[in-house]
Amino acid sequence: MTAEAVRKPVATSSTQEWSRTYSRRVLVTDLLVLVWVVFGVQIAWLGLSSKLQTNTADLRLSYFAISVVVIAVWMIGLAVYDTRGSRVIGVGSTEYRLVADSSVRVFGLIAIAAYLLRVDLARGYVLIAFPLGILVLLLSRWIWRQWLVAERKHGGYSAKVLLVGSTPSVLHIARELARSPEAGYRVVGAAVADGSRGLLPGSTVESHGGLDDVAAALVATGADTVVITSSDDLPPERVRQLSWSLEPGRQHLVVAPSLTDIGGPRIHTRPVQGLPLIHVETPTYSGRKLYTKRAFDLVGSAALIIVLSPVLLVLALLVKLTSAGPVFFMQERVGLNGSTFHMIKFRSMVVDAEQRLQELSILDRAEGNAVLFKMKNDPRITRIGAFMRRYSLDEVPQLFNVLHGKMSLVGPRPPLAREVERYDAHVHRRFLVKPGMTGLWQVSGRSDLSWEDSVRLDLYYVENWSTVGDLLIMWKTCRAVVNPEGAY
Repeated sequence: MTAEAVRKPVATSSTQEWSRTYSRRVLVTDLLVLVWVVFGVQIAWLGLSSKLQTNTADLRLSYFAISVVVIAVWMIGLAVYDTRGSRVIGVGSTEYRLVADSSVRVFGLIAIAAYLLRVDLARGYVLIAFPLGILVLLLSRWIWRQWLVAERKHGGYSAKVLLVGSTPSVLHIARELARSPEAGYRVVGAAVADGSRGLLPGSTVESHGGLDDVAAALVATGADTVVITSSDDLPPERVRQLSWSLEPGRQHLVVAPSLTDIGGPRIHTRPVQGLPLIHVETPTYSGRKLYTKRAFDLVGSAALIIVLSPVLLVLALLVKLTSAGPVFFMQERVGLNGSTFHMIKFRSMVVDAEQRLQELSILDRAEGNAVLFKMKNDPRITRIGAFMRRYSLDEVPQLFNVLHGKMSLVGPRPPLAREVERYDAHVHRRFLVKPGMTGLWQVSGRSDLSWEDSVRLDLYYVENWSTVGDLLIMWKTCRAVVNPEGAY
């Protein structure tokens, strides 16, 4: 990298503009939400022109003025905590957490101010306005996120990324970023260590030269974010020079470590003597989290069995009346620590389905997955079985497996023994937790997933599972059942 490239700022892009535009739109929505909530609660609880009772003789306030102050302080709190920043919008829980944290602190600040000024705020006004305001703020942010995700999937409202590093690392990071366009990183080019130009092998990423051509590549691609994918060919001094060549405030530098599929809560950054050390917590499979998960499974499965008992009865009758054979299908699966158990489902196939499996041609059976059996038009499925499979109703009896402790409500897919025989060594990590009725595989494509994606999702869950994550997966499962895609 030449000294001239270090001194001269490279061309700017429109990322800062779309970030400001989006932030202004969300700001307007936040203001409308707070005005509606705070004044709505005031009018419903106290009336529009009600007076405030104070213990200070020379202090005369109305609730209208108090509401204006509350809204102003609340808006300032949202701004101070950068809840509309480009680094937190669109993906992950950070945006929602910042909105909640800033709102709680505003509540505390107003409570302290009211105490010091001896202002007797109506309890109902406070206890309704703040929780309701937080909920409606989170809802409005979620609605905005759905719009933003849709825009990003079409290439808009995203950072334009130039990947810098070795060819294998550039291709790896490009694939990972392509999996999550909602994160807002759109790869527009690369500069690789070997200096090659043109499309990189097996990808749509175009290389614009070597590491000395980064400045020119930024101008050619209009990129505003440089992502360093490997440090083997970029010593610290060269990385520092690269950071100096970027235009302050408009272009950004990101260093991608050689880690993937790590959940955000496990990652902590700690600067030590100018070194940005990344601490990655190892996953735990015992203690409080495990007991909490089991309690969640017990309560959840028991409640669902009671609520869905009429559905279970109707489905059992339909299976019995529409095809010969038993109502339930028991199959041996591999579970926690490699132990086997019998998983129960409503029978969705003919009685001799296992015997007829060998009759199906290899071409019909191998539809995009090297390990899992997948077939869109399986002739062994009964008519009512096809309906149940489409909406995952055949899996409802697995609630009894959960209640018995052999499965969990959320977890990796429970595999067959013949599938386990074909596993690579690292895939056996999925047996560190109980298999689940649903999981990331269920809400991310189901039968349409490749084997590599199935493994990646299961291992990600094993490494990063949490109670909040389980609740989110169950919510997404309900949506996937109502609008089934890739189920057969």
